[in-house]
Amino acid sequence: MRLVVFGATGATGHRLVAQALQRGHEITAIVRDPARLDVAPQARLTVTTLADLTDVEAVAAHVSGHDAVLSTLGARTQRQARTTPVAGPATSAITAAMRVTGTTRLIALSAAPVGPPAEEESRLTRTVVLPLVRFAYRHSYADLRAMEDLLSTSDLAWTVIRPPMLTDAPGAGRYRAAIGDNIGGGSSITRSDLATAMLDMLEEPETIRRVVGVAS
Repeated sequence: MRLVVFGATGATGHRLVAQALQRGHEITAIVRDPARLDVAPQARLTVTTLADLTDVEAVAAHVSGHDAVLSTLGARTQRQARTTPVAGPATSAITAAMRVTGTTRLIALSAAPVGPPAEEESRLTRTVVLPLVRFAYRHSYADLRAMEDLLSTSDLAWTVIRPPMLTDAPGAGRYRAAIGDNIGGGSSITRSDLATAMLDMLEEPETIRRVVGVAS
């Protein structure tokens, strides 16, 4: 497949690019600073600089000709999330560009606390842990919620993935997933396994227009 990746220089994004290349996909990595992309140059990788992710015309020029879009976009800090949201505005431009170009498949990264707790989640998590986490990262989650709200009304073939805490540990090559729910007791997932899940779901039609919880 020909894939375009937004957020390619992030901690999850560069793992996503690397794994996609290993699977034989052709990748266009959209970046602000090419020097920050921690992936070796190769024939199936095109690195494109795009400073304004809200410029629909510019985004469409890079999305055109691709089979799917993957986004790991989000604010890098709480200060940025409070003053300059990233995921919501960029996703608005990306989806508009997709409608122009005819590309329909989109995998977008959110976060587990944006949604309700899993049905089997513990009372401690529901009443203490989750409220504290939501308050601490409220600006980032507001940005991601805006992104999810936008996609929920879209007719594109979107999938929103909600992971819990992300770690940089080596991937296990496996993960748990729940369509329409978070993972009860799922406290973390490695960025490598999250990238694996995002790529797997490209070819899982049951995840289209659904939110999917993932965890180790």
